[in-house]
Amino acid sequence: MNTHQQFNLEGKVAIITGSSKGIGKAIAKGLAEKGAQVVISSRSQDACDEVVKEFTELGLKATGIACHIGKAAQRKALVDQTINDLGRIDILVNNAAINPVFGPIEDVDSAIFDKIMDVNVKAPWALSNLVLPFMQEHKNGSIINIASVEALTPGLGLGLYSTSKAAILMLTKNQAKEWGQYGIRANAICPGLIQTKFSAALWTNEKLLHKVQKTIPSGRMGQPEEMVGIAALLASNAGAYMTGGVYTADGGYMIAG
Repeated sequence: MNTHQQFNLEGKVAIITGSSKGIGKAIAKGLAEKGAQVVISSRSQDACDEVVKEFTELGLKATGIACHIGKAAQRKALVDQTINDLGRIDILVNNAAINPVFGPIEDVDSAIFDKIMDVNVKAPWALSNLVLPFMQEHKNGSIINIASVEALTPGLGLGLYSTSKAAILMLTKNQAKEWGQYGIRANAICPGLIQTKFSAALWTNEKLLHKVQKTIPSGRMGQPEEMVGIAALLASNAGAYMTGGVYTADGGYMIAG
């Protein structure tokens, strides 16, 4: 099998949560360019449909299914509709996440704590469990959990977000260990500072951005498209022997000291 064939995703179906914009959209486009039929999912059906239109005009295979991943019924509907419409699920990218608060951990209301954990931890766990039977059926599957460098080192003001993403790393390792017997792989990607709406509070502050970029060996923040290569590797046969891994894509942030 040559390299092109190893990365070929023809015939595969991939669900990417939070894929109407940012990293999720970039990964969805990248997987579609490799031949996958991608399911675009976010809370807004209109936002999903807009991305599907953009992708199909480029000759890519995409369908849009709205889903608030924090709601159990909508998670089940996402999986059920994907199976009904496309017949299989081979790849799940748990990308959708929230960070509704910035500040000291002791100041966070318990309801906000619950919301962060529900969306950032419980939802990827539950959605992975829902796709498990369909991956077992084909004795093959790839789960890619999008974490963060914040899962690896504590930042300032992002304590609960960091905690939720650290939990995702252990979830990933347990999925890999328990589900490897079914031919299912699970890996985590830890992006650094990426220019998305999610991180806009940081990069729109020029003084703060300059300060942060000085600490990154690459000297700049990343772009969503720079997360695509590692995702394509982990989703495809090129990464067939990779499972339980935690991979940073952060411009060297984690070695900056």
